[in-house]
Amino acid sequence: MTGAVLCRLDDVADGDSNGFIAARANGERIGVLAVRRGGKVYAYVNSCPHTGSPLDFLPGRFLNVDKTLIQCSTHGALFRIEDGFCVKGPCAGKRLAPVAVAVENGTVRLAE
Repeated sequence: MTGAVLCRLDDVADGDSNGFIAARANGERIGVLAVRRGGKVYAYVNSCPHTGSPLDFLPGRFLNVDKTLIQCSTHGALFRIEDGFCVKGPCAGKRLAPVAVAVENGTVRLAE
């Protein structure tokens, strides 16, 4: 795998989330939110499709209370973890911008 390292898998607790700054192949730096479900990591640009604001309540805290959905800290919009689709809020029907990642040997890498 050739993509830049985003984090170690252990940097995101199973069933939880964390935030990172990633450098894309073109040198662009972006905020990324990552949610882990077992050995699978779902990653999105840390930007609400409604306002463009970061999604986290506190650094690395992106999930609702029961940790079943990603929640925007600005207006409470809720997004499915598996595909970033907004199921509730002012941006309902829109999606978070996905960041392609792959997990290999305990490392999460950008899959560019």
